[in-house]
Amino acid sequence: MLVDLRINNYALIEQLELRPSALLNIITGETGAGKSIMLGAIGLLLGNRADSKMLFDTQRKCVIEGQFDISTYHLQDIFESEDLDYDAQCILRREISPTGKSRAFVNDTPVTLDALRKIGANLMDIHSQHDTLLLGDAVFQLNLLDLYAGLVPARAQYSNAYRQYRKLEADLKGLENQVVQANKELDYQSFLLSELEEARLDDEDQDALEQEVKQLEHAEEIKYKLTQAFQSLSESEYCATGSMKEAATMLGQISSYADQFKTLKARLDSCLIELHDIADEVEAAERRTEGDPARIDELQGRLNVLYNLQRKHQVRDTADLIEVRDELRQKVGSVLNLDKEITRLRKDAEGALATVRRQGGKLSESRQKSFPKFEKELGGLLAELGMPHARIVVQHTVGEPTASGLDVISILFTANKGAQPQTLSKAASGGEFSRLMLCIKYMLADKTALPTIVFDEIDTGISGEIAVKVGRMMQQMAKKHQLIAISHLPQMAAAGDVHYFVYKEDRADRTVSRIRELSTEERIREIAHMIAGAKPSENALQSARELLALRGEEVAA
Repeated sequence: MLVDLRINNYALIEQLELRPSALLNIITGETGAGKSIMLGAIGLLLGNRADSKMLFDTQRKCVIEGQFDISTYHLQDIFESEDLDYDAQCILRREISPTGKSRAFVNDTPVTLDALRKIGANLMDIHSQHDTLLLGDAVFQLNLLDLYAGLVPARAQYSNAYRQYRKLEADLKGLENQVVQANKELDYQSFLLSELEEARLDDEDQDALEQEVKQLEHAEEIKYKLTQAFQSLSESEYCATGSMKEAATMLGQISSYADQFKTLKARLDSCLIELHDIADEVEAAERRTEGDPARIDELQGRLNVLYNLQRKHQVRDTADLIEVRDELRQKVGSVLNLDKEITRLRKDAEGALATVRRQGGKLSESRQKSFPKFEKELGGLLAELGMPHARIVVQHTVGEPTASGLDVISILFTANKGAQPQTLSKAASGGEFSRLMLCIKYMLADKTALPTIVFDEIDTGISGEIAVKVGRMMQQMAKKHQLIAISHLPQMAAAGDVHYFVYKEDRADRTVSRIRELSTEERIREIAHMIAGAKPSENALQSARELLALRGEEVAA
């Protein structure tokens, strides 16, 4: 229930506060005074798009705030899903800066507009001309019928099954497309893989191959240098090993004179052993080194294979080629396994579709059982509102599964005796549409969880006794829901538990909108104005008193 509404700096509203009754609140006022502007502000509070052009003072931000008592609405799960703290007193706030930036809050916690809309949808239901247009939409009609028949849980169960089916179907379609594309690429990928497999990448050491080729290409130079090195170490007149051996002999002759000489002798002996080993290895390397053109060609061919593959796949070394090869193995292998996955998914999708049809069939049966009751009750209410010959027919066919079920629904209507019911868009006038929507809202009043219903000129196209009946119907609805109704009819104005008056106040610099709650005497004069104009006669005042008396108020004569 809306406990308090505050609007600051919006359109013609400089500052407005409304503390509505828990029952039926009527708002009246002259055309252009700001009634619809107030609805626009409420729309912003519920998540509608903002526009900085609507600011009263373009130098200050606009703030719209609504406090709601939600203690009996069981909304804890919604708050938890949005990661918000729950409190029985919920405050929604919307701020629009002069630059056009919009911010939304729930209990002082910043939220997205989607979160604000989600929570706001459970707090207020604004009926406007847009709703009347929606009444002609088949999906909207089906939603109304499900709500009337209490089938929302069954439909939710069906919707879950349908979403699962659609997901499996989408996965299957995606996989089939993947197979088509993969098959186009399979031959080429298989060819690339075959090239890489034939290259025996795991057995090749590119660095070792390149080093061996380099040695073979410079074999003559290497052999000559090794020969020179060996001679310098062991065979020349002044070779290194000879000189070192002579030095070791000299140190041996004096080693008995000091430990230092003995140590130096030992170290030199070790060097001499190492030098002999080096000389032997140099000699062995020289003997092994031979030019081999055939071996060079063989190695160069293997390297060319690697180089060409690296250029082809735009990689730097053999390790990268191995990675490319392994990826191709996986791709080629996965294509071969896709058929098994497609078979599994197709089976799952067929099972899910069978579940959808089974649950859709049960939902359809339950819906059809509710149609006669809906037609009879709605027709009876329309008769009370001045359409005694009104007839409602729910036209129904069963089709393929959709998000809302197997049923294709169309509510047919005629207000004239003997006339064939037609679709609402062809058969109903604006006033009939409004009465239809009011009757439907009345029928759903004890079935919805919406605590506050706002009617924007629901009384369009009616007058006299019918307007009185509309007022009574709304009084009945207000026993279960807080109602706020903007009206231009005196009969409706008299039906309210509380009557607010919206008016314009002209200042020196601009016009502003204001609202105030009317006292009993002020209500009499306002209703008389609505009956007879700016200067109501005593008869008009008496008529206003009589209208108020209809709802049981004691009005002074």
